Amino acid sequence: MAGCLAGMSLQAQDINLYAPGEGEGIVFFLPKTRLAVDVIATKVDYRPGELCQYANRYLRMNNVKAEPETYWEIKRIEVRSVGVPDSTKAYIVKLKDKEVMSNVDLSKNGVIRAINTTGSGEADERPAYELEHPQPHINPRTFMTEEILMAGSTAKMAELTAKDIYNIRESKNLILRGQADTMPKDGASLKLVIENLDKQEQAMTALFAGTVDRTDQVFTFYVDPKDGLQDQVAARFSVHFGVLPVSDLAGEPITLSMNSAATLPPPVAEDLKKKKRPEGVLYNIPGKAFVKVNCNGKRYFDGEVPVTQFGTTETLVSKLFDARVNTRVVFQPATGAIMKIDKD
Repeated sequence: MAGCLAGMSLQAQDINLYAPGEGEGIVFFLPKTRLAVDVIATKVDYRPGELCQYANRYLRMNNVKAEPETYWEIKRIEVRSVGVPDSTKAYIVKLKDKEVMSNVDLSKNGVIRAINTTGSGEADERPAYELEHPQPHINPRTFMTEEILMAGSTAKMAELTAKDIYNIRESKNLILRGQADTMPKDGASLKLVIENLDKQEQAMTALFAGTVDRTDQVFTFYVDPKDGLQDQVAARFSVHFGVLPVSDLAGEPITLSMNSAATLPPPVAEDLKKKKRPEGVLYNIPGKAFVKVNCNGKRYFDGEVPVTQFGTTETLVSKLFDARVNTRVVFQPATGAIMKIDKD
């Protein structure tokens, strides 16, 4: 029923607790918080260069591996609040013919987003993280001289390639010191020449050092908030297999701990019993939680996150919605908090 409610017009504000099968109107939920743990992990693919066995001899590059390798790294971890419908805070706005409150905008799961206007975003919307992706590698053979290409052995090719790399470095140094026989005419030309020499050096050096491709991926796991939660395993991580679910013991645990910041006192049970019928539009004032996330002895997240369950629920008085004034209210879809109130 809730999925068909966004954008419907209302003639009066008559809000009540919702029970299935009782009455007709627009049903909406206030959200409660789940914590989304976004693990941004990097898959690293190493491919050895064609001349890797000569890296130490000619370029003094130690520990260059001769075998391909793939492994994972945790780049960062972010924790954010997402909203899910709170079944204990389900309400119905009944339709009447007198006062005006139109356009109740709901999220795809029935959480109220706005009144008399359109809300933005969804309660579980993930940020657009900046992710790293592999870049095309330059073919070093496009920079090889005829002498290098005609070398009779791999050893000779390595020797000549290394000499060419040293020549490129010397050319760069002479230009940067202003000692080259032919200097670039201006700053733009200088930048272009240096960039081209850097590109050549990088491509030729990759024949010895190999290439590395880095690919970022985002893995999301959910944790239900609880005050005093200590070292809850949210996911697991393995250098060999990447980010894994909690049940896969091949990885080390990614643990989450939290404590309520207790910015607002929770409602007393007696008060909740007395307040059976809402007297206006309800909204949340979320509390905050101090959250920490660790893995393998390293802390990846340490910050505050809004948590609806640690706050309170309040009411916008019905007088705010008057036929003479167009009142627009926008809610934060993940927490149910008020973002903005406009009138005209």
